[in-house]
Amino acid sequence: MKRFHVHLNVEHIGKNVAFYTQLFGAEPKVVKPDYAKWMLDDPRVNFAISSRPAALGLDHLGLQAENPDELREIGDRLEAADAVALAEQDANCCYARSDKFWAEDPQGTRWESFHTHGDATTYYAPHEAAAKSAEKAARGGACCGPTAAH
Repeated sequence: MKRFHVHLNVEHIGKNVAFYTQLFGAEPKVVKPDYAKWMLDDPRVNFAISSRPAALGLDHLGLQAENPDELREIGDRLEAADAVALAEQDANCCYARSDKFWAEDPQGTRWESFHTHGDATTYYAPHEAAAKSAEKAARGGACCGPTAAH
């Protein structure tokens, strides 16, 4: 069963962790100085926030697959729609190791479809950090994935 994913960029992690903890009635599963994530079952959503040099508000939406077969199914649908902007294997992002398909809808909203298969101790892998910083700056500081078309 897939899980809906929402990632917001926020100004103050602490204030937002307090707000969303109250809103959801649950503590986050991951808390870092610049990131927090709730894995909720009601509603079934992976809700993440980060405070990074980026525009505030919606960073991206997504679908989290529970296994590689579910991710492949999503990837096949995105490929049929000619929407895959980037396919990543074993990516280190948001303190996790994941396989991903990045896509963009007709309005330019970024979608991340992914299967997480491990934890990471950093937001990005050390060798990816410099490249990601330059790429993020080019797209206005967005989280992960490819540069938006507009």
